[in-house]
Amino acid sequence: MLFGFVLFITILLSCCSATIYKVGDSDGWTTKDDVYNSWAERKEFHVGDSLVFEYDRSLNDVTQVWGALEYQFCDTFSPQAVYNTGHDVVTLTEPGFYYFISSNRVQCQLGQRLDILVVHDPSRPIPPPPPSKVLYFGKTYKVGGSKGWRVYDSEFYNKWGEEKEFHVGDKLLCEYANEANDVYEISGHREFET
Repeated sequence: MLFGFVLFITILLSCCSATIYKVGDSDGWTTKDDVYNSWAERKEFHVGDSLVFEYDRSLNDVTQVWGALEYQFCDTFSPQAVYNTGHDVVTLTEPGFYYFISSNRVQCQLGQRLDILVVHDPSRPIPPPPPSKVLYFGKTYKVGGSKGWRVYDSEFYNKWGEEKEFHVGDKLLCEYANEANDVYEISGHREFET
């Protein structure tokens, strides 16, 4: 019976263990000529894995940006997160693309940036959502109020949004005539401006 229990724990730990990757291996997070993409190409990142960024915090930081355009143009105008402790651990909690750059534009353009694709490993359990997604039921907002989703003056929706306080879990309802309009969700400030 004891052997069975030990075997069960061993199997459980082997199938559910996450991998911790030190970005850049022994060199860490520093200005390099595009070494991070070749570093990432040799790895498969899964939900639950973690990235460790080590660097001199007086010279550097890690800025997580929303999308490929912010990544490509080293745009830190509206970051998703900024890490600056010199030893940052970022746990990959959802599948999809993750983009990290240095907020120093010159260093970023010289290659201090990393983009990775995170996939879900079917042998690992799906982690529960953060508590805020579980506990908060949210409100539903009809975009544009009674006017709905249509073409108005360029400031109409900005004014509409400024009057609201949105929270994680809220929903936006866009009602429109589908022959004339659509809704396209984008991933960052640069895509919005484009």
